[in-house]
Amino acid sequence: MFMTYARLFAVMALFLASAGPFCAQGIRFFEGKWPEAQAKAKAEERLIFADAFASWCGPCKRMAATVFTDPKVGEFFNEHFVNVKYDMEKPENAEFARKYPVGAYPTLMILDADGKVVQKHVGAMTAEGLIAFGQKALGLASVSKDVEKEYEAGNRDPDLVLRYIRSLNRANKPSLKVTNDYLNARKDYNDTISRQIILEGAVEADSRVFDLLVANRAAISAQEGAQKVNDRILLACKNTVKKAIEFRDARLLEEAKTKVKTNLPTQAEEFAFDADMRYHAAAKDAKNYLKAAQGYQKKIVRNDAARLHELVTKMLAVFPKDADVLNQAEKWAKTAAETGGLGEYYLTLADIYRRKGDKANARTAAEKALKAPGAQDNLSLKNRVEVFLQTLE
Repeated sequence: MFMTYARLFAVMALFLASAGPFCAQGIRFFEGKWPEAQAKAKAEERLIFADAFASWCGPCKRMAATVFTDPKVGEFFNEHFVNVKYDMEKPENAEFARKYPVGAYPTLMILDADGKVVQKHVGAMTAEGLIAFGQKALGLASVSKDVEKEYEAGNRDPDLVLRYIRSLNRANKPSLKVTNDYLNARKDYNDTISRQIILEGAVEADSRVFDLLVANRAAISAQEGAQKVNDRILLACKNTVKKAIEFRDARLLEEAKTKVKTNLPTQAEEFAFDADMRYHAAAKDAKNYLKAAQGYQKKIVRNDAARLHELVTKMLAVFPKDADVLNQAEKWAKTAAETGGLGEYYLTLADIYRRKGDKANARTAAEKALKAPGAQDNLSLKNRVEVFLQTLE
């Protein structure tokens, strides 16, 4: 009977470890009380992201529905922060509300484990803005001086090594050497702390630590949770793509894509298209960028208006004047506008026409933006359309 349950547990662990990204998109919020969130942040050497909201707040609801559910936002905040959200008008959150009184909603805060506010923002944010907000907070974080001092003095206590690696990663500083030095001194990795160090230290896919993570995946998933392992694999592969871009190394690009295909197969196709687009955008290679974008649209985005519009805006940001890119962007922007019907989409289409020198169609599309549902109540959109129309005169 024991062997039967043991085998069942192992099979379940492997299944969960290979599960795709869509089982847990967006920010995962910790459900405990504020002191418990602080204890978790302290134990994991993380900062805390706090969403202070009210149930009646419209911008709060929009962020919860569209920003906190964004996969890229979730990936970033789940990796770097302990995330909490508190309805500031509920009695059970009174302790947090007393410590951090707010005058408007939503108020977004990043705090350290001791409760000190690292930075604060009042009002709703876009997905890109929220990620930038978090990145700035991480930049303000520093390596724990006490931990660093002990390590430099020769202390190799496993708990301290793990804290040091976490501290380095949080401050966006190299940690692979510290990780490798610890692991090279070990004969096996069958203890709890070694598995934690492998998980925390696997920051690049083109590394021995990453290979150890994959080799010990079932055991680490059973100990730390499959989602944490999946998140780390994806992060490491993305970091290798960044390195490929930095050094213009196509070999590293292919290695990252291959390792996602092997270890996270349900994410592989989208990851590959995204990686190729980033690589070719950095290389200013419009032809191959467009080829990757077309594959991404055909296989991933299809005719989803919101994602199609997002793709178009990225294309315009990277290659604002390339004729082939503009021609493709025009077709997709037109589809997004006609199927999505939003004023923002029509304004983007109008901008493409303007870039191509077609003032007549640019004016028509801009006027359609003003006639779109909700456009007359959107003061920002109306102002932008008015300014845009003036550029056509």
